[in-house]
Amino acid sequence: MKVKDCMCNEVWAAKPETTIYDIAKLMETNKIGCVPICDANNCLVGIITDRDIVLRGVGCDKNTKTTPVSEIMTTNICTCSPEEDVYDAECKMSQNQVRRIPVLENNKVVGILTIGDLAHYDKEIGKQEVCNTISNICECNGQVKNNK
Repeated sequence: MKVKDCMCNEVWAAKPETTIYDIAKLMETNKIGCVPICDANNCLVGIITDRDIVLRGVGCDKNTKTTPVSEIMTTNICTCSPEEDVYDAECKMSQNQVRRIPVLENNKVVGILTIGDLAHYDKEIGKQEVCNTISNICECNGQVKNNK
């Protein structure tokens, strides 16, 4: 199965100068957890997640109404292509422990692949494969969780 067969191709993107507040409102309005950040040429330069807003924005006392998202976005972005095999994209997600991966074509965002997409297509991809990917993404790197 190719990434293009299971990715979400309805993507809302924003510019680096967009405020953290406006990104949060975009996420809330569209019920999404991440927003690709693109330059004037619509090329991907970063990504921001709801978790980034909480930890790097609110948690670091940033003024969300005036701080541009460029101050807290992730710039070292793991990506894939629409023609890539889902298994290869899952490996990237597992290795980088990311729940969402932008899908690029000619350096432009054409979709997002999420663990939710993988779970939705678990019959086609393979239930165990999807479970392994989710487990790897959520791995605690040897840290003890809940006294286990």
